[in-house]
Amino acid sequence: MRGPRPEDFDSNAGHPTPTFPAGGSRKKGMGVRTWLVLCSSGKEQATEAGKHTIMRRTGLPARDLRILDPLLSYPSTVLGRERAIVINLEHIKAIITGQEVLILNSKDPSVAPFIEELQRRIRCHHHATKPQVGAAQGEAGTSQLSGEEARKDKKQSLGNQDGSKVLPFEFVALEACLEAAITSLESEAVRLELEAHPALDKLTIKINTLNLERVRQIKSRLVAITGRVQKVRDELEKLLNDDEDMAEMYLTDKLAQKQLENSTASSTSDTVVVDLPEGDEDDRHVADYFEHATLVSSESCHRGSDAHNLLMRAHSALSRNSRGTSSTRSGMTNKLNVQELEMLLEAYFVQIDGILNKLSTLTEYVDDTEDYINIMLDDKQNNLLQMGVMLTTAGLVMSLFIAVAGVFGMNINIELFNDEVAGPGKFMWTVVGGTAGSLFLYFGAIGWYKHSRLLE
Repeated sequence: MRGPRPEDFDSNAGHPTPTFPAGGSRKKGMGVRTWLVLCSSGKEQATEAGKHTIMRRTGLPARDLRILDPLLSYPSTVLGRERAIVINLEHIKAIITGQEVLILNSKDPSVAPFIEELQRRIRCHHHATKPQVGAAQGEAGTSQLSGEEARKDKKQSLGNQDGSKVLPFEFVALEACLEAAITSLESEAVRLELEAHPALDKLTIKINTLNLERVRQIKSRLVAITGRVQKVRDELEKLLNDDEDMAEMYLTDKLAQKQLENSTASSTSDTVVVDLPEGDEDDRHVADYFEHATLVSSESCHRGSDAHNLLMRAHSALSRNSRGTSSTRSGMTNKLNVQELEMLLEAYFVQIDGILNKLSTLTEYVDDTEDYINIMLDDKQNNLLQMGVMLTTAGLVMSLFIAVAGVFGMNINIELFNDEVAGPGKFMWTVVGGTAGSLFLYFGAIGWYKHSRLLE
């Protein structure tokens, strides 16, 4: 006898097998957002990229990208990393690298003016730095230059045609972000101030429910915008107090130094062998080393104008060292001259501090108005209490007169009720005397109360 087959015990036999969507296809669409990419020449390109793609492109960790998530509420933040700067200022959410700017919420109508201004500044920066490529090529062709002369020539080449100094690409984008955020806060603060003063003046003239509700809404908006301005100010102050954080933001210099190391390594592998100085050598060894690097790079000038431009910025970055110590591969040096970025942040720090002072003055004005309203309400309450005391005293005096009327209402035999003895005249004198006595007691009580208040 044959035993039961395995399919006889299958509980799903005869039923269709449920199908589930592939996890990969579902996860593939998660975290994909539209980014607007602005390159160093000012050209824009909209691209859809996920979190991992942006992480590989910018070298940022996931926790830094979480700051830019529009679904999460993070305060204003400016972070400097190895290859990028993370900007989260009000409606500006962007990532700045040494060659491009990635903007997250580019479809927001409030961001459109910022994108136009950023494009204009990037194009101006591109036109200002474009003539320097030819100068860099001619400079690379000179073979006999001392280290000090090379540094001076590089500093001069970083200047604009009108004599002003050209900021690096990342600082141009950072300045545009700071200006857009601070301008937005300033316009909102000015608009709130224009609405607050008339509303507060109306409230001091007439206290009603409508004016109180309007002032309450203004005060809520004032507290919110003050907190936002304070957070931006604290963020700028934290950057200004930390030279290492500011040094991390020199992306162009780090990129140029990395490009210089790569070009030097590729060139020396074929032609020249250069020994790197180790430890804390003196400035002479460092200058000799970079003279060799300049000669080697001049032999490979056919690699393109970008390499020469980066070489030019590498010399400028290395000339900022106070002791000329060799830079690490992370682009950090022992003592960096961060005066450019410090002056840039200092200017906007003064501006945001002025906005905060203006909001603080408006807050004091609102508090003073609130105190004035409380004093007026307390005065009205005191008047009501005083009126209540007077009415209570009048009620007490009237109760005494009512007691006299109650005596007359009793069924007793007295001479006053006898018309033959007293008559109506004495009754009227009794009524008039009771009324006069009640008034005397009332005014006497009021006078004694006011006299006791004066003695206090």
